[in-house]
Amino acid sequence: MAVHSAPQPSTGGRPSGRRPWSAPLAVVLVLVGVFATGAGLGRTVGPFDWAATGSTQRPAEPARSRPAASRPVSLSVPAIKVTAPITPVGQAKDGSVDVPPLSQHNQTGWYDRGPVPGEPGRAIIVGHVDTKRGPAVFYRLRDLKPGDRIEVTRADQSVATFKVDTVELFDKADLPADRVYGDQGPPGLRLITCGGDWVGGRTGYQDNVIAFASLLDDA
Repeated sequence: MAVHSAPQPSTGGRPSGRRPWSAPLAVVLVLVGVFATGAGLGRTVGPFDWAATGSTQRPAEPARSRPAASRPVSLSVPAIKVTAPITPVGQAKDGSVDVPPLSQHNQTGWYDRGPVPGEPGRAIIVGHVDTKRGPAVFYRLRDLKPGDRIEVTRADQSVATFKVDTVELFDKADLPADRVYGDQGPPGLRLITCGGDWVGGRTGYQDNVIAFASLLDDA
């Protein structure tokens, strides 16, 4: 992802008089992605934007063949009472990371052009926090605390366990791409949704909430 600002496609958004579900930090969805009308979510930046910044680190590479058994299938975050299926998501037409459909608001999406959780590098899982109908899977993401556990179960029933290092809020125009993306270095996990003030228009929510986590165990 780039750290520079990127165009925000129209998402329709909420009526201007509607308050966010959670104040002052209402979370919706994902640091990256094109969202359907009414979601309140806009595109921020994607991995190919990041390449344009001239970063010395490589962005996520194109999809590569992976053993089917290694694919993540479910996510558990006990501290915020999340147990959710994981579906692979790839690249949206605008170059951003795609997301699960709004109709599946309690589903998360694993960016399948990056590492599998537990592999070297930073795996990315995205999720909605609300829709017009109410809270969704990452509604309480900002409530995570350092030391909280995250478990990712893969198709072969192996489990990668992570601990939360920090949960941070970033303006969509100033995302820390070098901390979010990358397929090198120790195994890490990034859980991502949107947050901050609802500004409407082509932006939706102003910020992104990112939970940074490191691998504890892979069994």
